[in-house]
Amino acid sequence: MGEPTEKFDTPVSSPAGDGDKSITTDGEDMAPQQSNVESIWPVENISAPREVLMVFIACMAQFCTQASFASVLVLLHTIGGSFDVTNPGRLAWLVSGFSLTVGTFILFFGRLGDAFGYKRMLLIGFGWFSVWSIVVGLSVYSNYTLIIFARVLQGIGPAICLPNALAILGSAYPPGHKKAMVFAVFGAVAPVGAVIGAAVAAAISLSWWPWAFWAFSIWLAVLVVLGYLVIPDPPRKDDAFVDGFTWRKIYEELDLPGAVTGVLSLVLFNFAWNQATIVGWATAETIVPLVLSLAIFGVFAWVEIKISAKPLLPFDAVNADVGFVLGTVACGWATFGIWILYFIQILQEIRHLSPLLTVAWMTPLPVVGVFAAIVTGALLGPFQVKPPVVMTLALAAFTIGVTLIATVPPDQIYWGQTFVCTIVIPFGMDMSFPAATLILSNAVKREHQGVAASLVNTVVNYSISLGVGFAGIVELHVNHGDQLAGYRGGLYFGIGLASLGLGICIIFLIRERFIQRKAKTSA
Repeated sequence: MGEPTEKFDTPVSSPAGDGDKSITTDGEDMAPQQSNVESIWPVENISAPREVLMVFIACMAQFCTQASFASVLVLLHTIGGSFDVTNPGRLAWLVSGFSLTVGTFILFFGRLGDAFGYKRMLLIGFGWFSVWSIVVGLSVYSNYTLIIFARVLQGIGPAICLPNALAILGSAYPPGHKKAMVFAVFGAVAPVGAVIGAAVAAAISLSWWPWAFWAFSIWLAVLVVLGYLVIPDPPRKDDAFVDGFTWRKIYEELDLPGAVTGVLSLVLFNFAWNQATIVGWATAETIVPLVLSLAIFGVFAWVEIKISAKPLLPFDAVNADVGFVLGTVACGWATFGIWILYFIQILQEIRHLSPLLTVAWMTPLPVVGVFAAIVTGALLGPFQVKPPVVMTLALAAFTIGVTLIATVPPDQIYWGQTFVCTIVIPFGMDMSFPAATLILSNAVKREHQGVAASLVNTVVNYSISLGVGFAGIVELHVNHGDQLAGYRGGLYFGIGLASLGLGICIIFLIRERFIQRKAKTSA
């Protein structure tokens, strides 16, 4: 029984700048040299029920993120109606603003987890998520600006939770089939959380939509308590950074110049694309942030390459294999963001379904998602299918799924393309996420799991937000008073993105085959 990921020819250096130390993706050299970074006890040292609860709480980070995302999607027009907002561009900020902060801050909070402990940061994330969920509900007493502001800050909660939850799992499990299955389950929770979160929110909204967020806040508070009691405390370590740190150590360890320039660049770039759907391109409100974002990103790259002792994003670790993973994940999950946005808009605005009936039409997603996770775990584990092959299958699923909904006739029965679409899309989600996470998780040492988890989650969530912005611009320019034509325009753009990702996968597979043949010839 081999490892769940292939051993690439090119070694991947540690993302924490540990000198000349390099490792390969087969996971044979993953043990840390010193226990300088907090990690949880190995799963062998805790009981089976506690292990199950630990995995459950970690998966709740993914569950709650997707639940918050999908619940607002199904209530988009209900919430907008409370503030007399109907403009699609302004409504989209309820979705893209949340994903913006999730994707933008994940990398930094993964580093905080490496420095201060994954369990501590996970609990802080659940707490922050809970507080701002209350504010989202309370915004009904104020105005639309407050709810957008609250949604943006609410997204920081998942940005804290996701990388540290994955880092807990990455630290607890060594490379192998069990780790592959745990990561597959983490990915399967995404569609389950989306549908259950949307269903609960739609049901509660029959009374009053703010209660959906207040109930969600209560559950997050429960997770804080459960996490504190269930997740094992890390072993005590002698670490000067924790036991008497200085501001200079914080500055170096967290790479504050890189964090500030990186976050600012991502926020401005995303803001420009999403704001363009409201004010258009020929405005300073769009052009200035876009130009500034590109300039600041140049500063960020310079800081990471030339200045930072411990770069937030070590560019020397980004080789062809890592670039393949991040590029395909970006295309696939941007497509997913476009798909789910317009899928729900078509159901509610074109077919005039209620929020609850919309959720009913989405019920195959969690069922197929669980099945897809099991299949993915088996492919990456016992069957030893290479992750690039799994990623290719995932991008094929994204491409087929978005094509089905982009071409569906508005009066077609549910059991036609709509149903088939909900069967196909989960394979894209639940194949791409665990495959990508395993490649990067097994490519770094155990104490740097926060960085590895952060990279995948950053690309996933930032791509969702950016994809929605791109598609919104296409929708704006092809609408011309025809709402369905605008939706299809955005979906056609999604087809292009998914096809691009699929093309990258195919090129990568050809490259791998060429390298293998060359190696055999040389031998």
